[in-house]
Amino acid sequence: MKKRVNLTFPKRSISIPITYRLAKDFNIAANIIRAQVAPNKVGKMVLELSGDIDQLEEAMDWMRSQDIEVSLHGREIVIDDTACVDCGLCTGVCPTEALTLDPKTFQLNFLRSRCVVCEQCITACPVNAISINL
Repeated sequence: MKKRVNLTFPKRSISIPITYRLAKDFNIAANIIRAQVAPNKVGKMVLELSGDIDQLEEAMDWMRSQDIEVSLHGREIVIDDTACVDCGLCTGVCPTEALTLDPKTFQLNFLRSRCVVCEQCITACPVNAISINL
C-alpha cells in the first residue's frame, strides 16, 4: 500500500534519520517528494510511503512519538483547460512525466496517477492555468 504524508519536524527532531529508520525498523520504502530541512529550523517533508498497511500505521505512530507532525497529503494539481494554451512549458519541469504533449494534436495530457504534486509545473506555467487543490 502507498500513502503520501506531510511531515513537520520540530527543531529538536531534525537530526533523526527518518527515512533510514522507516526502511530499517518498519520495512517501509520512503520516496522523498519534497523536503525543506535545515539545522535549528522547523523542517517540512512530503514523502510517499510504500509498505504493508500495518507497518505504515506503526511507522506513522512512531514518527508521532518523536514529536513529528504527520498528516495525510490530500493536495492535487488542477489544470484549468480554459486558460491552458498547451505551450508545454510545464512538461519540461515535470519529473514524473505526468504532464505530456500529445505528439499529434499538441494538446496537454495530464496523468494524475503519475503526479507527485511537486508543484514545479505551477511556477512554470506562464498563464497560471495550473494550481493546487487543497
